[in-house]
Amino acid sequence: MRPDKRIRIKREPHRGRYDRETIDAILDEALICHLGFEVDGQPYVIPTLHARVGDKVYVHGSAASRMLRHLASDVRVCLTVTLIDGLVVARSVFNHSMNYRSVVVLGTATLIEGDEKVEALRALTEQLAPGRWEEARQPTPQELKATWILSLPIEEASAKVRTGAEEDEPEDENLPVWGGVVPVHLVAEPSEYDWKRVRDGRVGPPRG
Repeated sequence: MRPDKRIRIKREPHRGRYDRETIDAILDEALICHLGFEVDGQPYVIPTLHARVGDKVYVHGSAASRMLRHLASDVRVCLTVTLIDGLVVARSVFNHSMNYRSVVVLGTATLIEGDEKVEALRALTEQLAPGRWEEARQPTPQELKATWILSLPIEEASAKVRTGAEEDEPEDENLPVWGGVVPVHLVAEPSEYDWKRVRDGRVGPPRG
């Protein structure tokens, strides 16, 4: 994916990733996205569920949702996801950081209907709990009517990834204070449900 000026990473550009493999993997692992948009000059950023299918990201909500109605009116939207992998604790306050993986997708969303809407709803269900679409009751016509799903193409997108240890200044390396990385992961409490996103307690990408 060619990074144009809107998605090119400018701060710490060496952390930028523009290949679809990286972008897709981050979108697929994340459980939640944030949608940024503007209404009458006021910016809003709203969290919601999402699912990627091929070259599209789907988001859904109530047909009464002001956010979805606005986004369906041919306005620009910014979709972001972030995965936190660790707290980077340096020997100076200035150099503290995080290890993370993030994606930004820019574009215009489209309201979908018909068979694509059903398949998108399946994808949203499978993104949350793989296998659940076949286990649970299927949506009724009334439930489908009450649900709106928007499709956002993955045409302008970039990822930013920070990995590795703390980056201390040479003069700070011998300070009598600990520095290192504290791993941070999303975990799930024990449950009777076989949530296939969980491996050894850690919540990861969906698996079949």
